[in-house]
Amino acid sequence: MFIEVNDGTRLAYEDYGQGRPIVLLSSWVLHSDMWEYQIPFLVEHGYRCVTLDRRGHGRSDRPSTGYDLTTSADDLAALLEHLDLNDVILVGHSMGGAEVARYLARHGEGRVAGAAFVSAVLPFLKLTDDNPGGVPEAALQAVLQAFRTDRPKWFARQAQLWFATHLNEVSPAMVEHTVAQCLSVSPWATAALFASAFHEDHRDDLRKLSIPALVVHGTLDSSARIEVTGRRTAELIPDVDYKEYPTASHGIYFTHKDELNTDLLDFIKSRC
Repeated sequence: MFIEVNDGTRLAYEDYGQGRPIVLLSSWVLHSDMWEYQIPFLVEHGYRCVTLDRRGHGRSDRPSTGYDLTTSADDLAALLEHLDLNDVILVGHSMGGAEVARYLARHGEGRVAGAAFVSAVLPFLKLTDDNPGGVPEAALQAVLQAFRTDRPKWFARQAQLWFATHLNEVSPAMVEHTVAQCLSVSPWATAALFASAFHEDHRDDLRKLSIPALVVHGTLDSSARIEVTGRRTAELIPDVDYKEYPTASHGIYFTHKDELNTDLLDFIKSRC
């Protein structure tokens, strides 16, 4: 299924089950298929699950423009309006969490009852005078240069860290599958979105949230270090449930799927 947004880009979405809607937004360089371990669980518990492939990802169009969090938020707004979804729970992993935050800042909470930020790249990654715990600009430039030099090599090297395979049971097939998803994304989108997420400051927006939120993060997350992201995000949101997974890295949706599914369901039932 597809929607066409205001610049003519066609975005793919999937829609499963009936009941209260949960909209799941995938990680940077992943798409709707990453939620294959959450969707059946949530549908079986009486919820409707909707996913969106952001532009440049999955089955969506690959235009030359729009690879920034503001456009992603507006694309999400177009989907919610197209399906006329209300009383929604937004769930975002990694960059998907940043898209949730930007959507709420730009489009308000009218359609949304709660938000879950899973391994999210929030609140502000870049090192600045008022963000001394951030990451230097040089680190961003090094990654962008690695993309230009040998993008497949970079993703293959990151895969083991993504899942913390030294602590979690992850098959070589799953690692290979994930790398293939990452490499299927438009190389242009890969670099542009990475840079956009690095530079965006969500701190003031998170302080203004009035809906309940769940923040879940792995203490061993090498892609979004917990002291820079998860813990600081939880400190900023007024109404938050915060959970740390001691043996999890960034691929928490797979390595800790049972725990994550239970925590999502408990949050939705008790807080939203």
